[in-house]
Amino acid sequence: MKIAVITGASSGMGREFAVQVSKLYRNLDEIWVVARRTERLEELKKKLTVPVRIFDGDLGRDYIYERIEKSLDQKQAKIRLLVNAAGYGKMGFTEKLDSLDLCGMIQLNCIALTKMTHLCLPYMERGARVVQVASAAAFAPQPGFAVYAASKSYVYSFSRALRMELKKHGISVTAVCPGPVDTEFFDRAGSLPGKGKEGLLAEEASVVRLALLDAVWRKPVSVYGSTMKLCRIGAKILPDGILAWAMKKLNQV
Repeated sequence: MKIAVITGASSGMGREFAVQVSKLYRNLDEIWVVARRTERLEELKKKLTVPVRIFDGDLGRDYIYERIEKSLDQKQAKIRLLVNAAGYGKMGFTEKLDSLDLCGMIQLNCIALTKMTHLCLPYMERGARVVQVASAAAFAPQPGFAVYAASKSYVYSFSRALRMELKKHGISVTAVCPGPVDTEFFDRAGSLPGKGKEGLLAEEASVVRLALLDAVWRKPVSVYGSTMKLCRIGAKILPDGILAWAMKKLNQV
C-alpha cells in the first residue's frame, strides 16, 4: 500500500497539503491525516478523491504514534510522502507568555516533528520525500516571537542535516520556509506585529503548491516570495546581533 502521511491536516497548510497531494500524487492508495480535531478531518475526508485514513489525536501523547505504527505494520504501508505540518506559534515577550505555551511550541514544532519523522523513516524507500514545514522565522532571531522562531530554526537545521543522512537511501527532504501565510495560525498566535506586514501575507494554496513542486524537484529548501528569499540571503550575510536588532525594530517590540 502506497500512502502519504500528513500531520496538522485539520486546518491551514496541513489541510491544503492534503487537498493538493490528492491531486498531484495519482498513484497513492490512501492519505493518512493526523490532527486533534476529528470533525475537521471527517470534513476533509469527504472532499478528497483519494481514500483517507484518519488518526485523530494529540501529537504530544504517545498513543497516537503507537496507533500509526501499528497501522503501518498491519497494512504493510510504504510511505511515499511525509508532510510534517503540525505546529503553532505564540507572539509576545518570553517573560510575559505562559510557560505551557512556550513549552508547547517546542513540544509540537520540534519534538512531535522529530518523533513522526523517526517513526516513518523505516517505511520509506528510494524515491520517497519528506516535507518539513519550517518558517522564514527560522532565518533570524525574533524578539517578540523568540521561542517560535527558535523552534523553526531547529526544523530548518534538522531538515538540512537529515537530507544529507538520507541521500544514500534516495530519500529527499525539503524544508518549507514561508513568511506569514493567511491561515488560522494568527487566531492563536496573535496579531501580526509591525506595520505593513499584512501586505506580506501569502495565500496558503500558493505556498503549498510551490512546496510540493520543490519537493518533486528534490530541492533542499522551499521559500515562497521574493521578499522572503531576500530575507534568507540577508540572514546569511548579516551578524546575528544586527539581525536581532532589525527584527526587534520590525516587530515593534
